[in-house]
Amino acid sequence: MSTQPASVGAVPRSAAAAAHAEPVLGSVTSADGTTIGYRRFGGDPGGGPGLVLLHGSMSSGAHHVELARLLSDAFTVYIPDRRGRGLSGPYRAGDALHQELEDVAALLDATGATNLWGLSSGACIALHAARTMPAIRKVGIFEPPLVPDRAAAVDFLATFDDEMARGRVNEAMVTAMRGAEMGPGWMRALPKPLLARLVGMGMAQEAKRPAGPYPTMRALAPTLHADFAIVAESSGRLADYGSIRADVLLMGGSKSPAFLKEALADLAGVLPAAQRVELQGLDHAASWNSDVRGHPEPVAKALRRFFGSRPG
Repeated sequence: MSTQPASVGAVPRSAAAAAHAEPVLGSVTSADGTTIGYRRFGGDPGGGPGLVLLHGSMSSGAHHVELARLLSDAFTVYIPDRRGRGLSGPYRAGDALHQELEDVAALLDATGATNLWGLSSGACIALHAARTMPAIRKVGIFEPPLVPDRAAAVDFLATFDDEMARGRVNEAMVTAMRGAEMGPGWMRALPKPLLARLVGMGMAQEAKRPAGPYPTMRALAPTLHADFAIVAESSGRLADYGSIRADVLLMGGSKSPAFLKEALADLAGVLPAAQRVELQGLDHAASWNSDVRGHPEPVAKALRRFFGSRPG
């Protein structure tokens, strides 16, 4: 696979062409036999350096289709559905992070990609992949939800698991919203029973709408266990990330929660050569498609600049 874009720093192809680019669907088999499906954007494999995009929680690869299209003139872009979503098989019992890393390894091996980018829990996976997989030359990290107190993250996961086990999905979703600081602050401040009722109403309304490209909240709720387990396992181990030898881009939005900005600052402390980008006026959902509150154009611009330059 080529190691340089066809035209580094070039203006992306026309908006009309990008808007109509359709993905090629593919899949790889992970080490435990699980199928990991992906969408590929760009020319034939080998036509541009491979770039893998890992989505975060409460989303799937479908949330990053616009970002992939914006990058597909210069890169061969792969956006997998992580386990439990869309094109991919389920999690197995055991270590979720280990399974996700095996999935990434299978995808990199099959495609020859050496560039990796991740959002949120996907950024946690990308950090561990860059630490343990020498083939990765560049890695982009967008707001990994690393928390200073790992024990608190474990307790939070236990509460979520207990509510899900008792079939209290609405309450579990509220636990998730509060723990990850999802949604506006005024909403998270509502009494939990009231907020749980509102979440339930939202899921009921969602179920009545025609099926679109995105998994529903109810379908995604069970995947939060793995996301929270990955966050808990990734937190409290900053020194480990100091061993990363790949070039690193640390990304975030100026409107994102303070704890996400603090996590990036902590990473910068152990990765002093990392590049930093803060996207003004944007938040944790910046990289998502525009119809789900995203603003992928500034994200694509930063990624083109970083992944299109020669490794340091």
